[in-house]
Amino acid sequence: MTSQSATPAAGGEERRWTRRRFLKLGVGSAIAVVAGGAAGFELISHGVLPGKEELDQLDGACSVPSPPLPFSPLGPSVSGRFHSRARGREVGYTIALPPGHQMGDALALIVMLHGYGGNHASALAGMTPAQAVALHVEGRPLAPMAMVTVDGGGGYWNPHPGDNPMAMVIDELIPMCQRMGLGRPPQRIGTMGISMGGYGALLLAEKYPELISAVAAISPAIWTTYAQAQAANRGAYASATDFSDDDAVTHAAALAGLPVRIASGNDDPFHPGVVALCAALPAGALVEFSKGCHTGPFFVAQEFPSLAFLARHLVP
Repeated sequence: MTSQSATPAAGGEERRWTRRRFLKLGVGSAIAVVAGGAAGFELISHGVLPGKEELDQLDGACSVPSPPLPFSPLGPSVSGRFHSRARGREVGYTIALPPGHQMGDALALIVMLHGYGGNHASALAGMTPAQAVALHVEGRPLAPMAMVTVDGGGGYWNPHPGDNPMAMVIDELIPMCQRMGLGRPPQRIGTMGISMGGYGALLLAEKYPELISAVAAISPAIWTTYAQAQAANRGAYASATDFSDDDAVTHAAALAGLPVRIASGNDDPFHPGVVALCAALPAGALVEFSKGCHTGPFFVAQEFPSLAFLARHLVP
């Protein structure tokens, strides 16, 4: 179901572990992440939630059909490392070009941000960056776009003392890509991410709407209070002030005029935060609430429409 008013579907009471029962544990302690390769285990490793076995007993709530993965022959892809002054360390990256293109071509750029526990090699679920930009959607190849992924650590893409992944993306990664012809005006830049990366994609668009032309967030990891974030992951924000400065819900009005697509599963433990975010979004944002959990199958299913959405808004 696609909606701009964003009303979550009610969970069935017959399930052993419904979203409602998870919420009874307290939202801050009820944000388990079984990310299926893209985001890692968000909170199970912190010991604040039951493990994957209990999540799997949602009696079908997490069952999302696996879409076929049709690709054109893959275009070139390059991985490397650079020293990030903003992060104070070496970071890895991957740049993938669409089929039929080569380094130096002028192309729109998707900055794809990984989830918690991930890195540049695992930013997507079920596919590589080269496959993502070679994807066929509804029988047609995507409009040509490049994609870059990068190591952002586990700090939710917001600034921390001695580690500023947001500045790394804005001041180092994107300029590096632009020197290669990617995302250099008049070519456009979009952000996309899953879980922690979905939050990061929204945050970057909120902070830099003059640079980012469109954003797509899949199952974004959204908390509505600093207490929730601290209960779930003490490393997500350095302080309550930092949470206030980088709260995606509070600053959602900054997305006015930007194409925004957000997808969340009805049984995703982050869903209440996403509902709050969607209530704060400017008019025109595209929101899809549908069957699914915070799992790989949902992520893969939503990568298709998210990439198609970005293509429509990044490539004239």
